[in-house]
Amino acid sequence: MMKTHVVYPFKGKLGELTTRGLSGSKSDVDYIMGQLLSFSSVAVSRYVDYSLSLVDNPAGFERIKFYLFNGTQVQRNYASLYLNRLGEWEPVKEAYEKGLIDEIQAYAR
Repeated sequence: MMKTHVVYPFKGKLGELTTRGLSGSKSDVDYIMGQLLSFSSVAVSRYVDYSLSLVDNPAGFERIKFYLFNGTQVQRNYASLYLNRLGEWEPVKEAYEKGLIDEIQAYAR
């Protein structure tokens, strides 16, 4: 699951979320997902998507799976997108069958 990433010197909110995504710890994933709880701009939602794509720490991966089943609707959607991009279909299928995500999210990449 290890990925190679080019690191850019982002600043501000994008820099902060990128750093947390690269670290990918449980608390970093919690912080990133927490950005979706308050009113999020389109920019912040894209930053969240990008920073989650950087997570390759096993603890972070498991935490994202946790959000697939226990997060708010928007958190579940982002978790589904992350897992789909990695080809991790089984947890996404389970979440879909439990009604936690809709068909569009279940098949989104």
